[in-house]
Amino acid sequence: MTSMLPTVDPDSRSLADVLPDCLASLTSSGGSLPSADHAIVVLVDGLGAANLRGAAAHARFLAPRLGPRSTTTSAFPSTTAAGIATLTTGALPGRHGLVSYRARDLAGDRVVNQLSGWDPGMVPETWQRLPTVFERARAEGVTTTVIGQERYRGSGFTRAVLRGADYRAGRSMSDRLDAALDVVAGSTGRTLSYVYVPELDQAAHEYGWESGRWAALLEELDGDLRRWSTRLPNAVGALVTADHGIIDVQAHQHVLFDQVPALVDGVRHVGGEPRCLHLYLDADADAADHERLAASWRSEEGARSWVATRAEAIEHGWYGEVDPEVLPRIGDVIVAARKRIAYYDSRPTDQSARGMIGQHGSLTDDERRIPLLGLGRYEP
Repeated sequence: MTSMLPTVDPDSRSLADVLPDCLASLTSSGGSLPSADHAIVVLVDGLGAANLRGAAAHARFLAPRLGPRSTTTSAFPSTTAAGIATLTTGALPGRHGLVSYRARDLAGDRVVNQLSGWDPGMVPETWQRLPTVFERARAEGVTTTVIGQERYRGSGFTRAVLRGADYRAGRSMSDRLDAALDVVAGSTGRTLSYVYVPELDQAAHEYGWESGRWAALLEELDGDLRRWSTRLPNAVGALVTADHGIIDVQAHQHVLFDQVPALVDGVRHVGGEPRCLHLYLDADADAADHERLAASWRSEEGARSWVATRAEAIEHGWYGEVDPEVLPRIGDVIVAARKRIAYYDSRPTDQSARGMIGQHGSLTDDERRIPLLGLGRYEP
């Protein structure tokens, strides 16, 4: 059994438009946002629109603001590496090159982790291929600042996707929000700031988004944002958004795909993540080899996942325009879960990832639909 592949319109509005829209509001009278002297984007990792709606009782400030006109879509895959790179470059993964959580480095004949696996063989400043919106803003005289946790300050991922901005650290969610107001207060010109909130995503992975731990963090954030919004000066516009949503997947919903030989026949590397596998064959494999593997997956898993060859995924717009350098980073076959399942390979010795409850990465609305809530000058 197979399912029709969804088509993603690369020209539809998405997370890629958020920072460029903010920059336009600072530098011109046009664009989709009102003009402002200062713009702040707060990205809450993992806070999908469905998650916010489902936990509305714990978000009495944010949830009432959520409506059909206050959401947008994340990148595909709906994962942090692709999503934040899409936000900060204003481009889709087919151009910036961060196409999954774990992607093939063809020159090194390996799969690399694009959040924490940076090394001399994967230089952040060249692996992520585009100028950031922060670099463009600075060229237009706008002060740019990123505010996150201290441990991310010098990471490879930070160098890849946040270059062009000064980095400030804040320990708590409220500390980081306060730091964004400090940037405004200390500036004599226009500012563009980005605040990163990873706490909810981290809790969802460990406990699930339906857990009491996750709900308590949402309540804390909701209260912080409510108080913070009352302190926004008149010239400040703020947006609250996310990089993806979260689905809880329990251990009995894990699919150990390597136990079906046809699903790993000829596969040299397994990349992506549990809800969006990237399967790589040998570099000299041809289109017929890709289709053979895809057919095996469709036969076995087509009832609960979308299965596409790389060519089909590109044809259906999943990655937007794809530059030639990015092509080999995309799986020869992509398996994107439709049902509440997660795919795992039981062969590696380290199986610690199977303890993760909150999952994301696929094309479902719960994973790709995200809030886009305006505050201050950006409030509707």
